[in-house]
Amino acid sequence: MTMNFYKPEKTVTGPSYSFGFKIFATIFSIGLFVYAIDITRRFPLLEYGFSVKALLLCAALMLIVSYYWFLRSTITIDEKGITQTWLYNRQVEWRDVRSAKMIGIPFVSWLFPPRLVVRTGNSFSTFNGGTQAILIEFAHISLAFQMQKQAGADK
Repeated sequence: MTMNFYKPEKTVTGPSYSFGFKIFATIFSIGLFVYAIDITRRFPLLEYGFSVKALLLCAALMLIVSYYWFLRSTITIDEKGITQTWLYNRQVEWRDVRSAKMIGIPFVSWLFPPRLVVRTGNSFSTFNGGTQAILIEFAHISLAFQMQKQAGADK
């Protein structure tokens, strides 16, 4: 069952993560980096085996890559669908969307704004919005699919 009824009024593009979240990620990453320096000063890491060194190096690399993409990730909502850039791009076309709903974390929406969860077939995709314009478009998408679902239930 394919539904291709939703089309945004205009293309909306912006960061995937809010300024507050980027500040939080920066502080957290700096804290982890300082903690890592403290650990390397207190423990003789060069005396440990290769697997421990590889594990610590991979953890540091994962932190750096994640932090970079938290800062650079963007989201675009256009007539084709929704695209979010990250280490790998996440894209959903409107014709594949079966339902959409906004979810949030109570009491910390100032740091973690609501996300859009999109169901396509048997899978779910989650999209983050970092600006008010994107969150408003998320609300329009969610409302449109809820209204469509309600109209289908009324038949």
